[in-house]
Amino acid sequence: MFFNYNDLIAASPIIFLSVYSLLLLVVDATLKKPANVVYWLTLLGLVVTGALTVNTYFASGDAFNGMVFTGRFPAFFEVVFVLSAGLSVLLSKPYLEKEEVHYGEYYSLVVFATVGMMLMASARDLMVLFLGLELMSISLYVLAGFVRRDTKSNEASLKYFLLGAFATGFFLYGISLVYGASGTTNLAVIFGEFASIQGDPLLWIGAALILVGLSFKISAVPFHMWVPDVYEGSPTTISGFMSTGGKAAGFAALVIVFSYSIRPTWQFQLVIAYLAAFTMVLGNLIALVQQNIKRMLAYSSIAHAGYALVGIASANSLGRTGVLYYMLAYTFMQIGAFGVVSVLESKEGKYLKISDYEGLAYRHPFIAALMALFMFSLAGLPPFAGFFGKYYLFASAVTANLTWLAIVGVLASVVSVYFYINVVVNMYFKDLSRPQSGSFGAEGSTAVPISKLGATALIIAAAAVIGLGLVPGYIVALTEKLF
Repeated sequence: MFFNYNDLIAASPIIFLSVYSLLLLVVDATLKKPANVVYWLTLLGLVVTGALTVNTYFASGDAFNGMVFTGRFPAFFEVVFVLSAGLSVLLSKPYLEKEEVHYGEYYSLVVFATVGMMLMASARDLMVLFLGLELMSISLYVLAGFVRRDTKSNEASLKYFLLGAFATGFFLYGISLVYGASGTTNLAVIFGEFASIQGDPLLWIGAALILVGLSFKISAVPFHMWVPDVYEGSPTTISGFMSTGGKAAGFAALVIVFSYSIRPTWQFQLVIAYLAAFTMVLGNLIALVQQNIKRMLAYSSIAHAGYALVGIASANSLGRTGVLYYMLAYTFMQIGAFGVVSVLESKEGKYLKISDYEGLAYRHPFIAALMALFMFSLAGLPPFAGFFGKYYLFASAVTANLTWLAIVGVLASVVSVYFYINVVVNMYFKDLSRPQSGSFGAEGSTAVPISKLGATALIIAAAAVIGLGLVPGYIVALTEKLF
């Protein structure tokens, strides 16, 4: 038989959420005003999925005739995806109601995208990886243009779709070349036969094209040009979701392909190292001059992809551990930052300039404190999670004799402190005797209400950023057991 009862149990998180996503579509199509019902059902489904994932966490193996991994490594990333989706959904309801686009299909698409991410992390076959990639991508294409009356949202969706389709072509062509060199698309078989096929140029050309396709998804330079426009035009909660869950799925695929299957030569390792260096430097330098906070966070997300690529380039156990820890920490940092932006942003697109945050600490001290915490962590300041994430990644580079890459990463991080702290300076230290027109410190500026759901999501993210920074060794010890 192609599968048995044990396969169903081992892959139960993916199977459950796949079936549940279809149920959400039926509920949405059946009820007259389904948005609130689908919202709560989505949260319930994500909680159940998380529980199933924890239940299968240490059941390491494979299922469906070796097509998917189960337990340990994929389970860790499934937890990350569920957290990313859950926090995004919590923040979405008040944001969508403010934008007057609160429709049930939004939550169905988020769940579909999450299923795609889970498939990517569980893939033991390149075709399963492709299916997960496309399911995630198509859902995000639609979500990027969800505010249909907004031309920027339409533009974001179209750009993401066209460039994403182009990147998919590279990815598929890479799969076909790897298949031509190895005679299979199964990653475990390729790993077992690697010694006999590593001299075939087709294998490395195919691996390079797969790297190009995945580099687009993680927004690595020079495949990053879509990011600022798409993040700026997309609903803010979706910008946070795609920059965390989508990026984590891309890195899960990179670890699977270049750790569990194709072992990079030192030349290929060096290519990834240069990719990481250019991504860190360019992302941070362009973020320096951004005035729009969503574009600043977009360029900074490019830089963070560069940091995580350091772990891939290192190609050692500490690098893989660093990638896993960083993806978990980054999810909370980035969701929190975009969550604050979504709370403060007005329906007319107001309060999106960094200068608009002048005086925020005096008008909304709670929100300002949370934003400052997320900025400090993204900048990599101790004792927050971002600092330890970068430490493990840069340490892995030193261990792999890529000390120059670690130095580039440290210098790039120093540059990033400027634009992150600039947000904090605007919130706390600007002279309010001469506030900028339209800022929170300006006379007559209206108070921004924060919903209980939004506050809950932000508090969870902030607590996780602090907690992961206080006990990084525990998370690292847990990730070391996954390989």
